[in-house]
Amino acid sequence: MGGEGRDLPQSRGFLGRLLKSFSPGQNGGDGDDPPDSMMEAATSAAAPSILNLRRKTVDDVAVTKADIVAVPVTVGLPELVEVFREHGYSRVPVYRGDLDQPLGLVLFKDLAMKHGFAAKGAPPRFALRPLLRPLLYVPGSMPIGALLQQMQQKRIHMALVIDEYGGVDGLVTLEDLVEQVIGAIDDEHDESEEGSWVRERPGQWLVLARTPIGAVEAEIGVKLVSGVYEEEIDTLGGLLFMLAGHVPQRGEIITDDSGVQFEVIDADARRIKRVRVRLPDTPNPPAG
Repeated sequence: MGGEGRDLPQSRGFLGRLLKSFSPGQNGGDGDDPPDSMMEAATSAAAPSILNLRRKTVDDVAVTKADIVAVPVTVGLPELVEVFREHGYSRVPVYRGDLDQPLGLVLFKDLAMKHGFAAKGAPPRFALRPLLRPLLYVPGSMPIGALLQQMQQKRIHMALVIDEYGGVDGLVTLEDLVEQVIGAIDDEHDESEEGSWVRERPGQWLVLARTPIGAVEAEIGVKLVSGVYEEEIDTLGGLLFMLAGHVPQRGEIITDDSGVQFEVIDADARRIKRVRVRLPDTPNPPAG
């Protein structure tokens, strides 16, 4: 698999030690206690632990089909580059017709090596098929430890979750699995801990969902949590989970009893990431 093999040594390094810990007799008990708060589990994921390798399945960590970013095999070079630029991913699945007919995945590294980073002169002839690399196809019931071992052995860092009818049900990456053991891995595209919010205009902020709810209340000057919920809710994301009764999806708008409006700007299947907070009577910005 060429360059893929350099990302993940076969038997040494951190991942080798991690998988050794997963071997029988190393872990002890059958599982951890559940999270104290469902709301915090939704916004920050369950506490990382080596036990998650046995306890969790692929379905627990996979991105849902609706949230998969993928491209058709007929995509043009400018459109493919724009997908990588917009989402910041290093690889995306490729399909024929629809996502239930996957062909493989394309790496940004392969695209850049083949076609360069900037077009000069006439656009080159572009064919995506020669760049495709294999994907793994796994059932949602597979323990994540078993999938981690497969990814190490086959040096393939992305898998599609297949349902009982052979259709695509979700997607999971190596990073998703490792995060279940060591916690969130922030990269260059993730928001830093500094600057938990940005004041976009009077009465409107863009806020990280993991921001403590007390800090949000102090910034916007509105009490959002009171009574019994003060001990239950720690973050802005936790408040939105409580208000919605589920993990809100990108584009969803939720209004608090106080009239404050929350628009989910960035989220995946398991947690909220960024939220636009708008005070009552703050007009929406003009289109365009």
